[in-house]
Amino acid sequence: MVSIPAMIARLLPVRARKKLGLGLLRATRWPPIGTVDLGDLDRTSPISTMWGFDRGTPVDRYYIEQFLKANAEDVQGRVLEVLNNKYTLKLGGDRVEHSDVLHHAPGNPLATVVADLTVPESLPEATYDCVICTQTLQMTYDVRTAVETLHRTLKPGGTLLVSAPGISQISRADMDTTGDHWRFTSAGLGRLMRDAFGDGSVEIGVHGNVAAGVAFLHGIACEELEEGQLDVRDPDYEVLLTARAVKAASAG
Repeated sequence: MVSIPAMIARLLPVRARKKLGLGLLRATRWPPIGTVDLGDLDRTSPISTMWGFDRGTPVDRYYIEQFLKANAEDVQGRVLEVLNNKYTLKLGGDRVEHSDVLHHAPGNPLATVVADLTVPESLPEATYDCVICTQTLQMTYDVRTAVETLHRTLKPGGTLLVSAPGISQISRADMDTTGDHWRFTSAGLGRLMRDAFGDGSVEIGVHGNVAAGVAFLHGIACEELEEGQLDVRDPDYEVLLTARAVKAASAG
Protein backbone atom coordinates (compact mmCIF):
# COMPACT_ATOMS: atom_id res chain seq x y z
CA MET A 1 0.00 0.00 0.00
CA VAL A 2 1.39 3.41 -1.01
CA SER A 3 1.68 5.92 1.85
CA ILE A 4 -0.01 9.31 1.68
CA PRO A 5 3.34 11.20 1.66
CA ALA A 6 4.47 9.04 -1.26
CA MET A 7 1.23 9.75 -3.14
CA ILE A 8 1.68 13.48 -2.60
CA ALA A 9 5.30 13.30 -3.72
CA ARG A 10 4.24 11.69 -7.01
CA LEU A 11 2.10 14.74 -7.79
CA LEU A 12 5.07 17.08 -7.52
CA PRO A 13 7.21 18.10 -10.52
CA VAL A 14 10.38 16.01 -11.05
CA ARG A 15 12.66 18.84 -9.90
CA ALA A 16 10.66 19.30 -6.71
CA ARG A 17 10.69 15.55 -6.05
CA LYS A 18 14.48 15.46 -6.42
CA LYS A 19 14.88 18.40 -4.07
CA LEU A 20 12.55 16.78 -1.54
CA GLY A 21 14.44 13.49 -1.78
CA LEU A 22 17.79 15.18 -1.21
CA GLY A 23 16.39 16.98 1.82
CA LEU A 24 15.11 13.72 3.29
CA LEU A 25 18.46 12.05 2.60
CA ARG A 26 20.31 14.80 4.41
CA ALA A 27 17.89 14.63 7.32
CA THR A 28 18.58 10.91 7.83
CA ARG A 29 22.38 11.26 7.94
CA TRP A 30 24.21 11.91 11.20
CA PRO A 31 25.94 14.22 11.58
CA PRO A 32 23.78 16.06 9.04
CA ILE A 33 25.53 16.67 5.73
CA GLY A 34 27.55 19.87 5.88
CA THR A 35 27.84 19.93 9.68
CA VAL A 36 30.76 17.52 10.30
CA ASP A 37 33.28 19.05 12.71
CA LEU A 38 36.77 17.84 11.84
CA GLY A 39 38.36 19.74 14.71
CA ASP A 40 42.10 19.00 15.02
CA LEU A 41 41.92 16.76 11.95
CA ASP A 42 40.92 19.65 9.67
CA ARG A 43 44.37 19.87 8.10
CA THR A 44 46.27 18.58 5.08
CA SER A 45 49.40 17.61 7.01
CA PRO A 46 49.49 14.81 9.61
CA ILE A 47 49.70 15.46 13.33
CA SER A 48 52.81 13.27 13.41
CA THR A 49 54.93 11.97 10.54
CA MET A 50 56.53 9.37 12.83
CA TRP A 51 53.53 6.99 12.92
CA GLY A 52 52.89 8.12 16.50
CA PHE A 53 56.20 6.97 18.03
CA ASP A 54 56.75 10.56 19.23
CA ARG A 55 53.35 10.59 20.98
CA GLY A 56 53.15 7.08 22.44
CA THR A 57 52.42 3.65 20.95
CA PRO A 58 51.67 3.64 17.19
CA VAL A 59 48.38 2.05 16.16
CA ASP A 60 50.04 -0.61 14.00
CA ARG A 61 52.44 -1.53 16.79
CA TYR A 62 49.45 -2.16 19.09
CA TYR A 63 48.06 -4.68 16.59
CA ILE A 64 51.46 -6.27 15.94
CA GLU A 65 52.07 -6.87 19.63
CA GLN A 66 48.57 -8.25 20.19
CA PHE A 67 49.15 -10.70 17.33
CA LEU A 68 52.57 -11.80 18.55
CA LYS A 69 51.40 -12.20 22.15
CA ALA A 70 48.56 -14.43 20.94
CA ASN A 71 51.13 -16.64 19.21
CA ALA A 72 53.90 -16.44 21.81
CA GLU A 73 54.09 -20.24 22.10
CA ASP A 74 55.41 -20.37 18.52
CA VAL A 75 58.49 -18.39 19.56
CA GLN A 76 60.76 -21.26 20.58
CA GLY A 77 63.80 -23.26 19.55
CA ARG A 78 65.92 -21.56 16.90
CA VAL A 79 64.35 -18.18 16.13
CA LEU A 80 65.15 -15.67 13.37
CA GLU A 81 63.80 -12.11 13.67
CA VAL A 82 64.19 -9.21 11.25
CA LEU A 83 66.08 -6.06 12.36
CA ASN A 84 66.38 -6.96 16.07
CA ASN A 85 65.38 -9.71 18.49
CA LYS A 86 63.07 -7.63 20.68
CA TYR A 87 60.07 -9.95 20.35
CA THR A 88 62.18 -13.11 20.39
CA LEU A 89 63.48 -12.26 23.84
CA LYS A 90 60.24 -10.73 25.14
CA LEU A 91 57.94 -13.56 24.09
CA GLY A 92 60.19 -16.59 23.79
CA GLY A 93 62.08 -16.44 27.05
CA ASP A 94 63.63 -19.76 28.08
CA ARG A 95 61.96 -21.56 25.15
CA VAL A 96 64.44 -19.93 22.77
CA GLU A 97 67.57 -22.04 22.25
CA HIS A 98 69.22 -19.74 19.72
CA SER A 99 68.36 -16.22 18.53
CA ASP A 100 69.44 -14.76 15.17
CA VAL A 101 68.81 -11.27 13.84
CA LEU A 102 68.42 -10.77 10.10
CA HIS A 103 69.34 -7.60 8.23
CA HIS A 104 69.50 -7.05 4.49
CA ALA A 105 72.83 -5.17 4.52
CA PRO A 106 75.93 -4.79 6.71
CA GLY A 107 75.87 -2.07 9.34
CA ASN A 108 73.29 -3.28 11.85
CA PRO A 109 75.25 -4.09 15.04
CA LEU A 110 72.50 -6.43 16.21
CA ALA A 111 72.50 -8.51 13.04
CA THR A 112 73.92 -12.02 13.21
CA VAL A 113 72.76 -12.88 9.68
CA VAL A 114 73.11 -10.59 6.65
CA ALA A 115 70.95 -11.90 3.82
CA ASP A 116 68.65 -10.85 0.99
CA LEU A 117 65.18 -12.38 1.13
CA THR A 118 65.01 -12.26 -2.66
CA VAL A 119 68.03 -14.58 -2.86
CA PRO A 120 66.85 -17.88 -1.33
CA GLU A 121 70.35 -19.32 -0.95
CA SER A 122 71.42 -16.39 1.25
CA LEU A 123 69.58 -17.98 4.19
CA PRO A 124 70.25 -21.53 5.39
CA GLU A 125 67.63 -24.10 4.49
CA ALA A 126 65.40 -25.82 7.08
CA THR A 127 67.13 -24.11 10.02
CA TYR A 128 64.60 -22.20 12.11
CA ASP A 129 61.67 -23.24 14.27
CA CYS A 130 60.21 -19.73 14.11
CA VAL A 131 60.73 -16.62 11.98
CA ILE A 132 59.36 -13.23 13.07
CA CYS A 133 59.01 -10.81 10.16
CA THR A 134 57.20 -7.59 11.05
CA GLN A 135 56.63 -4.67 8.65
CA THR A 136 59.23 -5.91 6.16
CA LEU A 137 57.47 -7.38 3.13
CA GLN A 138 56.34 -3.98 1.86
CA MET A 139 59.99 -2.99 1.45
CA THR A 140 60.71 -5.96 -0.82
CA TYR A 141 59.77 -5.57 -4.49
CA ASP A 142 60.03 -9.31 -5.23
CA VAL A 143 57.75 -10.14 -2.35
CA ARG A 144 56.75 -13.55 -3.71
CA THR A 145 60.37 -14.75 -3.64
CA ALA A 146 60.80 -13.24 -0.17
CA VAL A 147 57.94 -15.33 1.23
CA GLU A 148 59.29 -18.44 -0.50
CA THR A 149 62.70 -17.78 1.09
CA LEU A 150 61.12 -17.48 4.53
CA HIS A 151 59.33 -20.78 3.95
CA ARG A 152 62.58 -22.38 2.80
CA THR A 153 64.54 -21.36 5.91
CA LEU A 154 61.97 -22.85 8.29
CA LYS A 155 62.27 -26.38 9.57
CA PRO A 156 59.38 -28.72 8.73
CA GLY A 157 56.67 -27.78 11.23
CA GLY A 158 58.25 -24.36 11.78
CA THR A 159 56.16 -21.19 12.05
CA LEU A 160 56.36 -17.86 10.26
CA LEU A 161 54.82 -14.86 12.05
CA VAL A 162 54.30 -11.91 9.70
CA SER A 163 52.77 -8.46 9.84
CA ALA A 164 52.23 -6.17 6.85
CA PRO A 165 50.63 -2.75 6.35
CA GLY A 166 47.21 -2.22 4.81
CA ILE A 167 46.31 1.42 5.44
CA SER A 168 49.51 3.34 6.13
CA GLN A 169 51.67 6.27 5.18
CA ILE A 170 54.84 5.37 3.29
CA SER A 171 58.24 5.22 4.94
CA ARG A 172 59.98 8.18 3.36
CA ALA A 173 63.47 7.04 4.40
CA ASP A 174 62.95 3.63 2.79
CA MET A 175 61.18 5.08 -0.25
CA ASP A 176 64.20 7.27 -0.97
CA THR A 177 66.70 4.42 -0.57
CA THR A 178 65.71 0.79 -1.06
CA GLY A 179 62.02 1.49 -1.74
CA ASP A 180 58.64 1.18 -0.04
CA HIS A 181 56.80 -0.89 -2.64
CA TRP A 182 53.58 -2.44 -1.35
CA ARG A 183 50.45 -2.18 0.75
CA PHE A 184 48.47 -5.38 1.31
CA THR A 185 44.95 -6.71 1.63
CA SER A 186 43.90 -9.90 3.38
CA ALA A 187 43.25 -11.48 -0.03
CA GLY A 188 46.70 -10.57 -1.36
CA LEU A 189 48.67 -11.59 1.73
CA GLY A 190 46.66 -14.78 2.04
CA ARG A 191 47.40 -15.73 -1.57
CA LEU A 192 51.13 -15.07 -1.10
CA MET A 193 51.26 -17.24 2.01
CA ARG A 194 49.19 -20.10 0.64
CA ASP A 195 51.18 -20.19 -2.60
CA ALA A 196 54.43 -20.55 -0.63
CA PHE A 197 53.25 -22.79 2.19
CA GLY A 198 51.17 -25.15 0.09
CA ASP A 199 49.95 -27.94 2.34
CA GLY A 200 50.96 -26.04 5.46
CA SER A 201 48.58 -24.10 7.69
CA VAL A 202 47.93 -20.39 6.96
CA GLU A 203 45.90 -18.04 9.17
CA ILE A 204 45.35 -14.43 8.07
CA GLY A 205 44.34 -11.74 10.57
CA VAL A 206 42.69 -8.41 9.79
CA HIS A 207 43.06 -5.55 12.25
CA GLY A 208 41.55 -2.08 12.33
CA ASN A 209 38.54 0.09 11.63
CA VAL A 210 37.97 3.56 10.17
CA ALA A 211 38.86 5.31 13.45
CA ALA A 212 42.08 3.30 13.72
CA GLY A 213 42.92 4.11 10.12
CA VAL A 214 42.40 7.84 10.56
CA ALA A 215 44.39 7.83 13.80
CA PHE A 216 47.27 5.90 12.25
CA LEU A 217 47.46 8.12 9.16
CA HIS A 218 47.64 11.15 11.43
CA GLY A 219 50.20 9.56 13.75
CA ILE A 220 47.85 9.67 16.73
CA ALA A 221 49.05 7.26 19.41
CA CYS A 222 47.02 4.46 20.99
CA GLU A 223 47.06 6.22 24.36
CA GLU A 224 45.14 9.14 22.83
CA LEU A 225 42.19 6.97 21.73
CA GLU A 226 39.26 5.74 23.76
CA GLU A 227 39.72 2.38 25.46
CA GLY A 228 38.55 -0.47 23.27
CA GLN A 229 38.34 1.64 20.12
CA LEU A 230 41.19 -0.20 18.43
CA ASP A 231 39.71 -3.60 19.23
CA VAL A 232 36.71 -3.11 16.94
CA ARG A 233 37.46 -4.93 13.68
CA ASP A 234 35.89 -3.73 10.45
CA PRO A 235 36.86 -5.99 7.52
CA ASP A 236 36.46 -3.08 5.10
CA TYR A 237 39.23 -1.07 6.81
CA GLU A 238 42.32 -3.26 6.91
CA VAL A 239 44.86 -1.16 8.79
CA LEU A 240 47.19 -4.07 9.50
CA LEU A 241 47.38 -7.63 8.20
CA THR A 242 48.98 -10.53 10.04
CA ALA A 243 49.77 -14.07 9.01
CA ARG A 244 50.67 -17.20 10.93
CA ALA A 245 51.96 -19.80 8.51
CA VAL A 246 53.19 -23.25 9.49
CA LYS A 247 55.43 -25.24 7.18
CA ALA A 248 54.12 -28.72 6.49
CA ALA A 249 55.83 -31.32 8.67
CA SER A 250 56.75 -33.36 5.60
CA ALA A 251 58.05 -30.37 3.63
CA GLY A 252 61.53 -30.54 2.27
